[in-house]
Amino acid sequence: MTHLPDTIAQAAFYETVPTNRLFVWILDAAIILGICLVVLRFTGFLGIFFWPLMWLVVGFAYRTITIANRSATWGMRLVSIELLNRTGARLDLTKAIFHTLGYIISIGIFLLQAVSIVLICASMRGQSLIDHALGAVMLNKQARR
Repeated sequence: MTHLPDTIAQAAFYETVPTNRLFVWILDAAIILGICLVVLRFTGFLGIFFWPLMWLVVGFAYRTITIANRSATWGMRLVSIELLNRTGARLDLTKAIFHTLGYIISIGIFLLQAVSIVLICASMRGQSLIDHALGAVMLNKQARR
């Protein structure tokens, strides 16, 4: 059972989601870079030797905390989209962890990332592979007004 807006009758909830997701990906990467640069200073710049690991840990924490907090990363909030579950509720901490873990795995495996991109562009709700697996969807918040 789903309580999500209809893709045809309420298309405004979904119409710019694929483009917004690309923009959010760039924004979130810039935010994670900024956080990593701050953390780097606190490591006495030794973190440069562990940069990929630091990026992974900071990115995982950033995405999980922000999604569990208000069902959207800071980048998502800037473009007014939010991540909801199949009943239309915000993601809890457990779902945020699984969504972030699935996202990181798909980023690390090119084929999974390619499938996610195709799904985002081709599916009626603009859902990625992990969105489909968890029953999550991104919606335009402005369509609620």
